[in-house]
Amino acid sequence: MIPAIFGLSGRRLTDDERAFFRDSDPAGYILFGRNIENREQLRRLTDELRDLDGRANLPILIDQEGGRVARMKSPEWPDFPSGAAFDALYERAPASAIEAARLNAMALASMLSEVGITVDCLPLLDVRQPGASDVIGDRALGSEPMRVAALGRAILSGLQDGGVVGIVKHIPGHGRALLDSHKELPVVTALDRDLQSDLAPFAALRDAAMAMTCHVVFTAWDPDRPATMSPLIIDSVIRQRIGFHGLLMSDDLDMEALSGDVPSRAVAAIGAGCDIALNCWGKMDDMIGIANGLDPISIVSRARLEGAMDRIEGTHDERQFAMLVDQRDALLALA
Repeated sequence: MIPAIFGLSGRRLTDDERAFFRDSDPAGYILFGRNIENREQLRRLTDELRDLDGRANLPILIDQEGGRVARMKSPEWPDFPSGAAFDALYERAPASAIEAARLNAMALASMLSEVGITVDCLPLLDVRQPGASDVIGDRALGSEPMRVAALGRAILSGLQDGGVVGIVKHIPGHGRALLDSHKELPVVTALDRDLQSDLAPFAALRDAAMAMTCHVVFTAWDPDRPATMSPLIIDSVIRQRIGFHGLLMSDDLDMEALSGDVPSRAVAAIGAGCDIALNCWGKMDDMIGIANGLDPISIVSRARLEGAMDRIEGTHDERQFAMLVDQRDALLALA
């Protein structure tokens, strides 16, 4: 197995993809809108990936946050609220907001589990900051660290109860970035003491199964490299100060915040201390380059991956889905 998660080019595996994935044995896969048509097609695709790999608990990821980040879209699937909806409810009724976040995540997980998806890239623990790029914006769970942590823990719990593993992101925090890291490299110049509030939600949820890095430079910790590529940040900040010891994956290595070709980015991310290199766009040349450039996954990283996937507990229940959504909506109406 290589320490990489790959994207797919379309709604079905091509012959080249099938042969390449069989030979390279990636740690998992990630799906986007280009891979999705309807329930039946999506379930066939995820079943084919499992059959190809042989693992029943194969990591098949998706970004299904709700709001403006949703790969499975209406009318085939219902819309879900963004993180800001739970933040607004928390202002009036904190306990109700926490329960609404849990119910929402459990409904999301039920929907994903039905089509064979096992990992959701949620929750965001980025603390929203005034004046920052809107790339986080209403996706955030709020601007108060402990509120973000409380809602984030509820989301992780709901996902797990619904049969899906969650990923906390974007560690150690994207909330201060003035630029969108999909397009440019953000540089955060805040002092170490000010960055403690950014770290706080991740520290509170340090026991999460998986985390995703951010492509952001923090001059207080490493003025030369973004977190994804920084051994200093991954070791001293993420592993030691935050205390996160679960599976750490990079954010998408195709993002324009990063320099160099994609295979070299993957090598740098793993060399810096990421367990998994995430490559989303299904470009065969890049995937071949990554497979050729990476050593097999380490014993420690493989144990973290297996430990994360072993946390899956719940299963899909179509009757339960409607009840969860109704209960969530009743609570959100309080805001």
